[in-house]
Amino acid sequence: MDMQQTKGNRAIVIWLYTGVAMIIVQVLLGGITRLTGSGLSITEWKPILGALPPMTESAWQDAFAKYQEIGQSKYINSHFTLSDFKWIYFWEWLHRNWARLIGIVFFVPFIYFIIKKKIDRSMIGPMITLFILGGLQGLIGWIMVKSGLNEENLYVSHIRLAIHFIAALGLLWYVLWFALKLSVPAEHRAEAPGLRKLSGWMLGILVVQLVYGGFMAGLHAALAATTWPSINGFWAPPGMFTEGGFLADITHNPITIQFIHRGLAYLLTILIAIWYIKSLKIPQLQGARAAALFTVLLQVFLGVLTVLNSTVKIPLGFALAHQFTGMALLMVLVWANYLTAPVRH
Repeated sequence: MDMQQTKGNRAIVIWLYTGVAMIIVQVLLGGITRLTGSGLSITEWKPILGALPPMTESAWQDAFAKYQEIGQSKYINSHFTLSDFKWIYFWEWLHRNWARLIGIVFFVPFIYFIIKKKIDRSMIGPMITLFILGGLQGLIGWIMVKSGLNEENLYVSHIRLAIHFIAALGLLWYVLWFALKLSVPAEHRAEAPGLRKLSGWMLGILVVQLVYGGFMAGLHAALAATTWPSINGFWAPPGMFTEGGFLADITHNPITIQFIHRGLAYLLTILIAIWYIKSLKIPQLQGARAAALFTVLLQVFLGVLTVLNSTVKIPLGFALAHQFTGMALLMVLVWANYLTAPVRH
């Protein structure tokens, strides 16, 4: 897709960056939903009718009764009153409704731009792909929630949680790349194949790192080791291979997952430092260079604070800040990768 950057695209660019901001908010709402234990409070998926919360006292009682049938309510939140339930219901309801709002914000202007002939044919295909990805993300979210709507599982599957998280970040990546194509002039880019290859590796490692961030959140793995720089006094902690197999350990063992999550953070920091040094002679990368190094250092710092303060439960503020900087780092590296992409004349 090679779209011409013109002044006429300004409204479309604003629209796309608005979408980027809304997706960021949506991911953060997902983090709040997870950390407050709100994800299983709404036990039904009603894409249209579910936009409204229960409107009467009896409707609230009915929703609460359905929640009380699942294991999380019976074994963790059996002390909940209706007021407690309304609190967790609010976060899940807001998370779902923000997703609905994103769909409206993307769809309505899209139709308007087509009618006004502001969107050329080269944009229609990518936009349809965007709508498909958005709908798929909603479906993945429900499949994730459904994994916890039973008496056996007290939380949603951390594997499905990670898939839901990465799918959202994939949507963020797609929209941001689309917006960059329309907003960054050719003279602001530099053909640097070596740096682009390195930034590609950095992005790949970051994606794996973010997957493990999803595992960390889903399993509350920060509670497995709340020390730094060591992991419970070890560099390679015992107990990392106790799940009965290598694959099981790297996907289900909290201490192993935290070890990998930390290791990938250190590796990524080193690679970004190397990329920073190698890019010093390229003026077009000045902003991305500074942003990448600052963001990765902040991300590591916030990760350390989150771990050190996870003595009883994971602190909401630090965890959300850590998640936000993870998204920021992804966007910075996508930007850096785009700036070194081949320029078509």
